[in-house]
Parts: sequence; structure tokens; C-alpha cells
Amino acid sequence: MAKSDKNLRQVGATIDEPMTIEFDNNRLLPELYGEHGKNLVRIEQALGVSIANRGNQVFVSGEQAARARAELVLNTLYHQLERGGQIGGGDVDGALRLSLGGSAMADKPVDQPRRLEKLDALRTNRREVLPRSTTQAAYIKALLTSELVVGVGPAGTGKTYLAVAAAAAMLVEGQVDRIILSRPAVEAGERLGFLPGDMRDKVDPYLRPLYDALYDMLPGPQVARSLESGEIEIAPLAFMRGRTLSNAFVILDESQNATPMQMKMFLTRMGENSRMVITGDPSQIDLPFGAKSGLKDALEILPKIRGVDIVRFGEEDVVRHDLVTRIVKAYNRRDAKLPERGADKAATDTKSDVSRNPSTDDGSRVEQNNEQK
Repeated sequence: MAKSDKNLRQVGATIDEPMTIEFDNNRLLPELYGEHGKNLVRIEQALGVSIANRGNQVFVSGEQAARARAELVLNTLYHQLERGGQIGGGDVDGALRLSLGGSAMADKPVDQPRRLEKLDALRTNRREVLPRSTTQAAYIKALLTSELVVGVGPAGTGKTYLAVAAAAAMLVEGQVDRIILSRPAVEAGERLGFLPGDMRDKVDPYLRPLYDALYDMLPGPQVARSLESGEIEIAPLAFMRGRTLSNAFVILDESQNATPMQMKMFLTRMGENSRMVITGDPSQIDLPFGAKSGLKDALEILPKIRGVDIVRFGEEDVVRHDLVTRIVKAYNRRDAKLPERGADKAATDTKSDVSRNPSTDDGSRVEQNNEQK
């Protein structure tokens, strides 16, 4: 357990007084600090603090608010190691983002370590998946509690990855009997009939991101067996017609490329004891010019329905390379100046008209029907 110098955490502490954080298990510190202290350097750069370490103690100097955030980040990462997890650069950035959410900070006495508390985690046979932003935390909570969840936002925010993680976790725990992953087979202007090979050869390239996420969550042999037995099914959206999907976790990815009719067809496939997740990015629509996106159509209808959670991600939630965040921002600035394009805008501001869930103190962007909870 990490310990902080409670005297230096009082309101009267000055900028020159370093905060002392002490860790019990020295064996965890090399991974906490990172190779050549790169994790500490990342925290210094992000928060504008100075961090020094000696033995099992870390000394943090800087503004009081920045010191408190550094303490929160370090204790959270240390707790992750205590639970058997590992730390990568993305985990450090995630803890930094999460440290901005006041409601995520434990309200503990000053002589106890402060860290991010009560974060829902997704546990599969290969890993434990933790949120890396306050919106991801709200998304995971929705995935674990709601029957229908819609995740909307730019690429790189973890919409599909976390949905697959939730599906794998529920399959492992026996909450569902199977996983069904689907995508519309309309991307980049290609048509299946003109592609070489049999049907599997034609559709597999479109579904590869779903395979990648599955193999991240479950051992390869288990995925192969489950695909062979039908416990896990990956298929184009068109193959869903006429089915009733019971005791299943069903994910529709890239839903912005579904038509309104296809979206209605998908939503009405839900059977008993099933969960459905829809993910998409309204700024990356590959439908023919003038065709309305089924995702946009659904976003006009679903908020009025009890039992539906809509989680909207923004550019600040991108958890890929920092350059991806800058690219998304640049495109959003450019697209904001464009006129209407056919039935849809060329880019949809995923933050517009967002209702804040009154029960979510950190302001995570979750929309719910007022009668839901």
C-alpha cells in the first residue's frame, strides 16, 4: 500500500514543500517508474510537477492541485500492479485523464492513500481491462448494467474494444451463452460481389478488427474452438435478418454504415437475456451520397426509449497515439466549416445536445431515458 505524508497534504502547504509518497513493495517500483523513469517523466510533463525518487519513496514538488493529481495517478498505478496488472504508456495516460474526474477520486482521510476508486473493470481469461477516461468508465458501467448501449464517437476511443471485452467477460462468467459480432459489409466503396473468393473470403477483411479484439481478450485456442462451435459468431449485418438472438451478447460495429432499415432490423433481433451494443462514428460514413445513416436515424429515436444508454465520446477520449488525437481535432475543425452533405453532415459533432446523467458526478456523457433508472 502507498502512504502519503499527511502533513504536506494540508491546505496550507506551499509550492516549495514536496509531497512524500511511500510504497511498501519495492519489487513493484521498477515497473511503476518505467524504464529509465519514463512513467515519472510522463507524469511530470503532463502535470507540470517535479518528481524525484529515493528507495521506496517518491517526492513530488509543484502546485498543490498538481501534486494531488500526481499522487492520485501514482497510487492508482501502484494499486494496479498490486492486483497483478501491468503498466504501459496507455495506462499512465489513462490514469492522468481519469484523475481529472473529481467524483472518481476517493474521499479518504488524509492519512490513507488516495487513488481512483470504484472503477468497473472487465475481466476476461487473458486480461483485466480498465477504463482510460471518464467517458470510458461511464461506458463500461453502461455495458455491465444496460440491455442496449450505443457508443458514439471518433476512432481510437475504445468503443468496439471495450464492447468486445464486456462480451468476453460475460461469456467467461456464464452470463451469456454466445457472442455475436457484426458489421455492415459496405466500406470504402467496395461491393462484395466484385471481390474474389467465397463468402468468407469476401467478408473476413471487413470483420478483422473484431477478430483482433477477440484474440486480445481470450486465448487463441479458445477463440478458435468457439468460432468452430458457434459460441462466437462473426458475420455481416445482412446475415442477421430473420433471427431472434437469445442469451447472447450482440455487437454491431461501424453502425454508421447501416441504413435505417438495417438498423431497425438489427435492433428487433434482441431475444430473452440478451445484451446489444451499437458502436459507430458519424464522421466516417461510407454510404452512397445522400443516403441517411442508420446510426443517425437511431440517435433520433432511441433516447426516447426506456432501457437504452447512449454514451458519446469526444476527441479528448482518444486513447491511441497522441498524434491521432491531434489528427481528429484537425479534421473536426475543418469539418465544422463544411456545409450539409446529403442527408448527413460530413462530420457530426459527437458532443452536441448531450444530456448529463444526473447520477454521474464527473459529467460523463451518458444519455438515458428519464424513466430508465
